[in-house]
Amino acid sequence: MAVRICKVSCRDPQGVAHTVEVSAQSVFEAVAQGLRIFREYEWCDLGLAASVLVRIRQPEVEHRVQIRDFYSWLEASGRSPAEMALKSRLRDIVSK
Repeated sequence: MAVRICKVSCRDPQGVAHTVEVSAQSVFEAVAQGLRIFREYEWCDLGLAASVLVRIRQPEVEHRVQIRDFYSWLEASGRSPAEMALKSRLRDIVSK
């Protein structure tokens, strides 16, 4: 899968919008990297009820992912060795 430049955006419980640009091979990788970066800043506290918007450039595509759904998918068993490896890598990204 090709690496794409993605903008990951969300609103915190106070309604403040946050956006970060990451390079990712999938929507969920973009979500994982975005969540890790958002967590590095104390003023960006996101709850599981929040969602993130992933905008992929060239061609531009948007995906809205519920954080709760992302973590549910991440914790479920992988259906193939490739998916298991992907989930392991994304768990490492999110846990940093």
